[in-house]
Amino acid sequence: MSPTVDIGYFALCLSLAAAAYALFACGLGAYSQHDGLVRSGENAALAHFGLLTLAVACLWYLLLTGNFQVQYVAETTNSALPMLYLVASLWGGQNGSIMFWGWLLAFFTVLILVANRHRYRSLMPYTVAVLSATSCFFVSMSLFAADPFKLLPFAPVDGNGLNPILQHPLMAIHPPMLYSGMVGLSVPYALAVAALLSGQLDSMWLRASRRWLLVPWMILGVGLLLGGKWAYVELGWGGYWAWDPVENASLMPWLAGTALLHSMMIQERKGMLKMWNMILVFLTYGMTIFGTALTRSGVIESVHAFARSQVGPFFGFYLSSFILFSAALLWIRRKELRAESKLEAFASRESAFLLNNWILLGMLFAVLWGTSFPVISEAFTGEKITVSAPFFNQVNVPIGLILLLLTGAGPLFTWRRTSTQSLKRNFRLPLTAMVVAGVALALFGIVDFYALISLSLCVFVAAAIGLEFHRGAAARQRSTGESYVRGIYGLLSKSRRRYGGYLVHLAMIMLFVGFTGQAFTVDREVVLRYGESAQIGRYTLTYESLAYGEDANKTVTMAALTLLKDGEVATTLLPQRHFYKVADQGTTEVSIYSALREDFYVVLVGAADDNSAKFQIYVNPLILWVWLGIIAFLLGTVWCLWPSSRERRLADEDRARTRRSETAPGWLPEIGLSTAGPPGG
Repeated sequence: MSPTVDIGYFALCLSLAAAAYALFACGLGAYSQHDGLVRSGENAALAHFGLLTLAVACLWYLLLTGNFQVQYVAETTNSALPMLYLVASLWGGQNGSIMFWGWLLAFFTVLILVANRHRYRSLMPYTVAVLSATSCFFVSMSLFAADPFKLLPFAPVDGNGLNPILQHPLMAIHPPMLYSGMVGLSVPYALAVAALLSGQLDSMWLRASRRWLLVPWMILGVGLLLGGKWAYVELGWGGYWAWDPVENASLMPWLAGTALLHSMMIQERKGMLKMWNMILVFLTYGMTIFGTALTRSGVIESVHAFARSQVGPFFGFYLSSFILFSAALLWIRRKELRAESKLEAFASRESAFLLNNWILLGMLFAVLWGTSFPVISEAFTGEKITVSAPFFNQVNVPIGLILLLLTGAGPLFTWRRTSTQSLKRNFRLPLTAMVVAGVALALFGIVDFYALISLSLCVFVAAAIGLEFHRGAAARQRSTGESYVRGIYGLLSKSRRRYGGYLVHLAMIMLFVGFTGQAFTVDREVVLRYGESAQIGRYTLTYESLAYGEDANKTVTMAALTLLKDGEVATTLLPQRHFYKVADQGTTEVSIYSALREDFYVVLVGAADDNSAKFQIYVNPLILWVWLGIIAFLLGTVWCLWPSSRERRLADEDRARTRRSETAPGWLPEIGLSTAGPPGG
């Protein structure tokens, strides 16, 4: 047996002890206001991360060196697997991914400790205690239910290899991004619990948690869209979203986090929705745990869910404890969470944001119901009834269109109340643009109801956002005399949160344009011999040849086809079929010609001995807008995150004030802790 196994397992055990001590020391130190105990607990959290890093490094070494006596290595790798997928196999199976999840949680704990070493000190002890409690849960699962270092009684000659559909470069990026996003949502939850436990229920916890919510929300959103890209290029069915349970498990916390981001703005500006925001924080975190439990317990079927395992009872216990603990905290602090002001008028930005919250939660619970229904039906009837894509589309397409409408309408309202005159002035241009666009689209032959509404609403939202930028830039021109372009940049620089948010909304328009293209997809199956052609709209596809190849991991069958667009050669398409030897499983590798208007998408279904081959062809309009939307979404969110000069100055002042208080003898006023021990000591 390799000593690496013993080192890794021992490090895992010690990491559990370190996390438990961090929980105890930070919790007791915060309660007794003992700064030394708190610092000791924070150092234990750092040690927990170091030990867990050692355990992960040991498992990675075992995977890379092919130690097949380790059960996890034998299940997820083989000697023919390329290096990229050996690296990705850490999160390619149940046991490794759970330990990787725990490592990410420890990493986020270190990040928030380092970032707030001299800020928000009244919240940090409780925050570290909550994160350490969650770490104890995940490390306990790794030790007692999903041991990544478990040994087989003998060493097999070779392993089973990574699931063939996961052997794609995007799978080295997509799962870690989803994990990072979902794990990162633990931080705003921990900060909210810290605020409830410490009684610091002013806007401090909102300021402390805004970026810790926005960063994982961004990462999770990009991870979801990259998962759609993987499905589009790997699964060979012409689409990118099938309402798969694993997809939904990541979408639900993202929807809850989106509602929370909008709702937090109302509390910051108006002191409203304090209780509601706490509920949303708990719901967002709860969805990450529930979705993870659903996909890892083996109770649902999916193309990339995990098999049945022993982790289900652990998740059940943790979820029950989380619900009881959260409900008790909210009940105890219910009086302190009363709103400072009330909604003054329906025609207001507060009202629009609140409606946005309800619509987002409506979509969340529709997805939750459809995803959970097979489990519920099996529990009550003994028969597992699967809910497929038509249900999700029928329910969520109208909800999505309402959300799109609110995306444009929200900024056109003013805070508190919007006068009739303001409503007319603000809505005139966007509504006119929407009506003109709708008429023009109908004249161009777009008669599908939802597609017509969606594209018209996209124009409405774009016009509303453009109007906001124009008014802001014009106001800066009048007040400062700067150029119009300089005024736009000034808006983006000085009001990053507001106008960066508009950039994210523009990204959502691009995504909706891409989503709408599915209404016009052309789907055709053809059988061709060498030299034969097929006409699909303005495209001509000619079958040129078939080739075969092989490496240590798989065999490859590849067709070569010439694609003509409007009579001119556009490209050569090379669709493939792979057959993985160890897994005894085949996959498709599609070939795509992409343009701003549409994708020409070809799947090699199979080849016959008479030199004929069957191809599945899709013409997917507007699909490129989805992938461009990913980039725009990322850039817009990063712009929101980038601190303005005012935010940097305030942060420097906070750090300087804390350092001054830390050097003073006796009590530390800002953080409420004592260098001399508990009161009366």
